Amino acid sequence: MGYVYFTDEQKERANTVDLKDFLERQGERLIRSGREWRLTSDHSITVRGNRWFDHGPEERGGLAIDFVRYYYGDSFPDAVSRLLGGEQGQEYRQSRQQQEEPRKPFVLPPASPDMRRAFAYLLKERLLDRDIVSVFVKEKLIYESLEPTKDGGKQYHNAIFVGYDPQGTVRHGHKKGIYTMGKNYRGNLESSNPSYSFHWKGNSSIIYVFEAPIDMLSYISLHKKDWKIHSYVALCGVAPQALYQMLKDYPKLQEVVLCLDHDIPGIEAAERIKKGLFESGYRNVKIELSQWKDWNEDIKALHGREAMPPEEQPPPFMEEEKGLKMA
Repeated sequence: MGYVYFTDEQKERANTVDLKDFLERQGERLIRSGREWRLTSDHSITVRGNRWFDHGPEERGGLAIDFVRYYYGDSFPDAVSRLLGGEQGQEYRQSRQQQEEPRKPFVLPPASPDMRRAFAYLLKERLLDRDIVSVFVKEKLIYESLEPTKDGGKQYHNAIFVGYDPQGTVRHGHKKGIYTMGKNYRGNLESSNPSYSFHWKGNSSIIYVFEAPIDMLSYISLHKKDWKIHSYVALCGVAPQALYQMLKDYPKLQEVVLCLDHDIPGIEAAERIKKGLFESGYRNVKIELSQWKDWNEDIKALHGREAMPPEEQPPPFMEEEKGLKMA
């Protein structure tokens, strides 16, 4: 049976890739955190050079290859190839059977017997519409987890945003802490498939795209009329795998509205995705910006709460003279 073989030199190069540079090339956003960089899509993960660490409940870290396997769910060969910019290994027929360490199966955390804490957080803290949240809970797209700490001494609650594939199989989970005091955990569950993140499938030709589940639910709360007929997807970051998967699975989706954050990284990511969609043949692509920093900040402002202001747009990402005119 053929195996993909990477030389020691290839593996060494992959493991020494600067993770900040690599993540930015994947469309991820990072913010400075002392001498390290922190993922905006998962504040518990920090990177520095070729090293990373998850400060969340799992408390694990390592070098670049381990990071790509952990964060993107890649196999070892796929992780090395991704870090090397698509460079492939050599195929050979091994003399004796060897087994790669199996990937940990994707499992949702256990559910709490009620949604009391999650509802309080989503409705009172995030000011989301009760009817909207209730629909997603009824469809088993949101639930409240009840998870033990590593030592088993305590239990903690999180809101879990679930992603399914077209066959109805759970493939992705995004965890959001619901405590209003102290550090608030946020991140994708281990072995989640980034192509099937939290989303809603409607029957119209329009899909709205967001960075995070809270952003998506905030936008729907602000635009309730006939919301169910449209489709929505939360990228759980700014990498567009989930959007492209939905466009592939549902060819009827032809109109894309990019609703990423109203800050420089969000605008740059939206322009980058817009360019990629145009090159893939999609002509009806728009960017819709919130008035404040993101859609949940718009809700806060609407309720008279202090809201984070937007950032100004950087210079245009694409040159009009190249003929890349998009809607």
